[in-house]
Amino acid sequence: MILITTSRRPTRPIRTFCKDLSHTFPKTIRINRGKSSLSDLAEKAMELGAEKLLIIDRWKGGPGKMELFELEGGKLKPLPPLIYIRGVKLRREFTTMSRGRRIKSIAIDVSETISEEARKLREAFSNFFGIPYVSSRENLKDFDALMLVKETSQGLIVTFNLMPEMVEIGPRFRISHLIWDLTKP
Repeated sequence: MILITTSRRPTRPIRTFCKDLSHTFPKTIRINRGKSSLSDLAEKAMELGAEKLLIIDRWKGGPGKMELFELEGGKLKPLPPLIYIRGVKLRREFTTMSRGRRIKSIAIDVSETISEEARKLREAFSNFFGIPYVSSRENLKDFDALMLVKETSQGLIVTFNLMPEMVEIGPRFRISHLIWDLTKP
């Protein structure tokens, strides 16, 4: 299981983004952080039986950074990449899906040819969230949703489509940049 939470002083868009992610990724649970430190979050994750933690941090009032952690020996170990977010479109801004509906199974589309950076990000999401790859539309019938990592002139965009309709359901987030080396200088 994966625990999803916010930075210490979240705004409404950050809380909604966390809720959207918890409804989109299976086997996730969202908690309010409050004044909890990282060690408090590690204890809470152990209590709930979670092996991983995702923290959404703020930047100028909105979601600005995604930090991935793994619970190792009762402590949180950061996992690459550190994901800086440029913009988010929440689920409620899409009219294609009913509110509060949870996705039970999701896959990552690998049919597109993308850059090395996008491929590494796709692989990191697959490993972190335990999402399988699919390469053909025939294999999609077993999944409720499809995650896509797209490249545009504005950078990388992560989107989610409802299956079998192939309509975008959100959330959609645009990535500013990724940091793969998390060792401190």
